Amino acid sequence: MNTSPLPYSKILVIAANGKTGRRLVPRLEARGATVRRGSRSSNPAFDWTSRDTWPNALEGMDAAYVVYQPDLAFRGALDDIRSFTRIAREQGVRKIVLLSGRGVEEAIRAERIVADSGLEWTNIRAAWFSQNFSEGDFSFMIRSGVIALPMGIAVEPIVDAEDIAEVAAVALTDTGLNGRSLELSGPAALTHDEIAAELSRAAGREIRYQPISDEALRTTLLELDTPPAYIDLLAYLFEITRSGVNAKPTTDVEAVLGRPPRSFADFAGTAARAGAFEPGEVLHG
Repeated sequence: MNTSPLPYSKILVIAANGKTGRRLVPRLEARGATVRRGSRSSNPAFDWTSRDTWPNALEGMDAAYVVYQPDLAFRGALDDIRSFTRIAREQGVRKIVLLSGRGVEEAIRAERIVADSGLEWTNIRAAWFSQNFSEGDFSFMIRSGVIALPMGIAVEPIVDAEDIAEVAAVALTDTGLNGRSLELSGPAALTHDEIAAELSRAAGREIRYQPISDEALRTTLLELDTPPAYIDLLAYLFEITRSGVNAKPTTDVEAVLGRPPRSFADFAGTAARAGAFEPGEVLHG
């Protein structure tokens, strides 16, 4: 364990059970930080829909890792971020590390709110996570063997949540990244045919990509009782991906960590060994 004094030693991790949060907590603790896990079930609780939970969760913290749910592009997010930063200052928090979005205008506006808050800050911009295929929105498609998404022929340098967590751990326990906006990606831009091929190799069975329309995906997700507002959000994010604004890989993971970002093939192999890609019932739309 690192026993040297940390500039931010008491850290709130919002969405501590989420894709990046649960990977971040042990990294922070290994660096010697005291971590408060922020979730609706934690004590004290943190709930984005209940502002009266925010002061207790922030009290006594030096820094906070801020993951807005469901997304910074969601209606009401900017008002929440504005209120959150004000309450954080009132509670003595000194730094915010914001999980932001690559190429998402609403996320950039949220970053400006944090930058103007008087707090120290680091923005971590990311787009699609590799883990969406193992533990997120698209995992049911992998079990069925068909990745049916409205991505067209777009490419995406998909990023591993492990890399996001590792960069966030540095940003939360050091001042060297203060005032910086980092754009994180994987090492290579992949088509979804290439993503399906990597998943197939790792799973030992065929997983294919089927390009579909936004409306076809909407129909499938409605059958799975996905809230319509969340479906609208996904459609917006798909549109951003198809525009190509995030197609180029970045170098920020290597600049911060001193090593290349994890490849999608590495992710797929690790997830397959953990049993994430076992086949399941095929869903019919």
